[in-house]
Amino acid sequence: MSAWILLRGLTREARHWGQLPEWLRARGLSGDILCPDLPGSGRNAGERAPASIAETTQCLRAHLARDGHVPPYRFVALSLGAMVAVDWAQRFPLEVERLVLINTSLRRCSTAFERLRPGAWPLVARAAGCWHAGARREAERAIHALTCRRVDEREADLEAWTAIYESAPPTRANALRQLTAAARFEAARLAPRCPVLVLVSHADALVHRACSAKLAEHWGVPLIEHPWAGHDLPHDDPEWLADTIAAWVGNALAVATQATSA
Repeated sequence: MSAWILLRGLTREARHWGQLPEWLRARGLSGDILCPDLPGSGRNAGERAPASIAETTQCLRAHLARDGHVPPYRFVALSLGAMVAVDWAQRFPLEVERLVLINTSLRRCSTAFERLRPGAWPLVARAAGCWHAGARREAERAIHALTCRRVDEREADLEAWTAIYESAPPTRANALRQLTAAARFEAARLAPRCPVLVLVSHADALVHRACSAKLAEHWGVPLIEHPWAGHDLPHDDPEWLADTIAAWVGNALAVATQATSA
């Protein structure tokens, strides 16, 4: 049974998925749900993050193989993680069964100002300036303001996120290398061979939603927009995200079953 691989974005890690893995299991998705960390983040915080998406992909392939997991995989991937998933699917097509790409951007399809919105720069600078442990809660506050629109549990989020950082702190150098990898990444012109679903948040203050729209149009794949969430869609509405993924997978399986029976 193919495993689902969940990949987070810049400097974030498995614990930042919050409730999403539980929601996906509750929706009956078949296969294991794995949340590996990018090099330089989470359990891999001690590793040097590569400065290219291709190298990041190679590291993750090696980590999964080391842990006894074998392809093909299905990806749910956010932002930088989605770039890794796209690279994986285009360079190793037999290893990827389907892709769900959330609030991502590709250099080929979008401008630099769309990929990192100018309005986000002050909060990005604030987070970078408060990177160290003594001021980390303020960094997380800036990240929360930049990426989240659901604020009813903000103080609990900040407490949890600060604790995550303190237990496995990503370095500024690794953050810069991850950012460099994202900025340089340019996917192939043709869409991956596997089914692709693009999801976008209407109120994303970090990456303009036009990035996802242009990508979906360029590849001729479905695009679904969440009406109010921010960049961190898994945080803002994990139930909607799980429902949408489950419905997409269910529809695809139904179509395949009908085609086979015909």
